[in-house]
Amino acid sequence: MIDLLVAGGGPAGLATAIHAARAGLDVVVAEPRPGPVDKACGEGLMPSAVRSLAALGVSVAGRPLHGIAYVDERHRAEARFRAGPGRGVRRTELQAALAATAAELGVPVLPLRVDGVRQDGDRVTAAGITARYLAAADGLHSPIRRGLRLGAGPDPRPARYGLRRHFAMPPWSDCVEVHWSARAEAYVTPLGPRLVGVAVLTCDRAPFSRQLAAFPRLLERLPAEAVTPARGAGPLRQRVRTRAAGRVLLVGDAAGYVDALTGEGIAVALASAEQLVRCVLADRPQDYDRAWRQASRDYRLLTASLLWLRGRPWSARRIVPAAARCPALFAAAVNRLS
Repeated sequence: MIDLLVAGGGPAGLATAIHAARAGLDVVVAEPRPGPVDKACGEGLMPSAVRSLAALGVSVAGRPLHGIAYVDERHRAEARFRAGPGRGVRRTELQAALAATAAELGVPVLPLRVDGVRQDGDRVTAAGITARYLAAADGLHSPIRRGLRLGAGPDPRPARYGLRRHFAMPPWSDCVEVHWSARAEAYVTPLGPRLVGVAVLTCDRAPFSRQLAAFPRLLERLPAEAVTPARGAGPLRQRVRTRAAGRVLLVGDAAGYVDALTGEGIAVALASAEQLVRCVLADRPQDYDRAWRQASRDYRLLTASLLWLRGRPWSARRIVPAAARCPALFAAAVNRLS
């Protein structure tokens, strides 16, 4: 019997496995897909995520990010990071770097799919492996979470979706630019000397090109053709009752998700991976849900507040002008998350 089985070999799962291996636990990752696995995300790491990766001994390439800028047709508000730069890095490069570190530590990554979970008082069995604990890092629409009925039920609010493509061109800013339209946001992330990523968040189901047409100022800057196909994700909001069910602990997007609006997904996943391993080491799975809530508190509060403002026409159109008029407040919010 091993100490920890991790279901999912994305950033959250691999970070959990690395923390466990460094703590001396016997850990195995189950991931049926050959890596690195790409997915739709903004690909911007906040400074806290960069620090967490450094603490894990993980080095990533990419492009330094020095702040966040909000942009609409008439205004631009920019907040610089005070605690060091973030990083713009392709999702595939991030996962490959984490996988390389896990391999250096001797963590097996097995081509197994976790379809069902059985547990009793002191063990969990899944995919033919028995472990003391199972970390479910199987994504936004986690089958394990669904099988254990840990979801909080339907959400009456409009669903939000994400789409992402890449363009071969030099970045024009050292910040992540967030362009705002009436119904969507477009995130422009510098990723390399001649590569930018553009991710659109919206409630509207439409092709990427149609979504991008809502941002004429941005569209003027971009080449006519993207260099990668569109990838989508959603619905983004995932409500979860608890992140612990016996000896099964949810981590990463599987643990619940508010929205990608503030770009904190990876940072929260890395922080909660560390907390999960601490609870396993202490043999106190009952402490994990509270630890997750503490690690994600700022992300959940600020993201939910911004979403509330975004969802009301009278306030949505004032978000960027307000950030431009109150730069100190905008910088304080950005740096609270960073």
